[in-house]
Amino acid sequence: MLPKLVEIKERFELIEQQLMDPAIVVNPAKLKKLGKARASLEPLVDLIKEYEGIVHGLEDAEEAVSDPEMKEMALEEIDRLRPLKEEAEERLKIMLLPKDPNDDRSVIIEIRPAAGGDEAGLFAYDLFRMYALYAEKMGWKSEVMDLAETGVGGASRAVIKIDQDGAYSQLKHESGVHRVQRVPATESQGRIHTSTVTVAVMPEADEVDVQVDTKDLEISAFRSSSAGGQHMQKNDTAIRIVHIPTGTVVTCQDERSQAQNKIKAMTVLRTRLYEAALEAAAEERGELRRGKIGSGDRSEKIRTYNFPQDRISDHRIGLNVHGVPLFLGGDIQKMIDALVQEEQARLIAEQQDSAADA
Repeated sequence: MLPKLVEIKERFELIEQQLMDPAIVVNPAKLKKLGKARASLEPLVDLIKEYEGIVHGLEDAEEAVSDPEMKEMALEEIDRLRPLKEEAEERLKIMLLPKDPNDDRSVIIEIRPAAGGDEAGLFAYDLFRMYALYAEKMGWKSEVMDLAETGVGGASRAVIKIDQDGAYSQLKHESGVHRVQRVPATESQGRIHTSTVTVAVMPEADEVDVQVDTKDLEISAFRSSSAGGQHMQKNDTAIRIVHIPTGTVVTCQDERSQAQNKIKAMTVLRTRLYEAALEAAAEERGELRRGKIGSGDRSEKIRTYNFPQDRISDHRIGLNVHGVPLFLGGDIQKMIDALVQEEQARLIAEQQDSAADA
């Protein structure tokens, strides 16, 4: 592990030198890229320095044991530093795990009702609100990219952007089919209904990631169907963009002007195309991407929200938490932490298996 730590420190020092290079300072794109690289490495470099300090302290204490006058104090210092060294090593193992190159990105989340009619639309809106409230609790900036509301208070489509570096690392495991079991407000006989909603969490793409030729786009305006007041109802402010080569369709109607909706729609389009490219690359390597959302059938699910039992169950890791209202109110960090820890444990096990096979 030590050669790897030295390599990381050297890379960090090189980045800091480059950030002071006058030729880079006047290059915003390069400066931004290096700034992100520095920010991602800094916590690891700080931990490496902390670890090195512990190791040096331990070495000094072990040497001091041979001095009769220092022996008792040295043994106490060894007892104090050894667990700190083990703890730092465990933290380093996690931080040195292979990193998803998209982990540092912001995210765009698309939520759509699947099976269940109006009740699925209502739950789609619940999940849209849940992620918005989670971002608010975290102090992150969120922005509605598109919201097509139904007449009963649900959503036939909801797209939200969470603009925060590292949001993808926290939210990527939310992709999949979310199932809800509850008695709908419209159910007169008190029967429990089961509905599903698909959630797709995508790393936001920059313009440099995806080059879109305007000749490949078919752009049209239409009247917004969202509850946006008279202005939105009387004018063709909503935008639909079709990417002709792939058939990808994006709509945006949340803003009051065509120009604003077009900017948002292009952001979503680039992100979808970037996500499609990632999936294609993964499939070429013979991998099935875990983020695929499935067809939305009731049997395909990553998580169930059971209202009668006040329980949320994540079926991938077997975790049950209680308090559905709090969870839908954005209190989802416990679930996110468990999913991240499961991923880390899996990656550590894979590394150990690879080392054993080597």
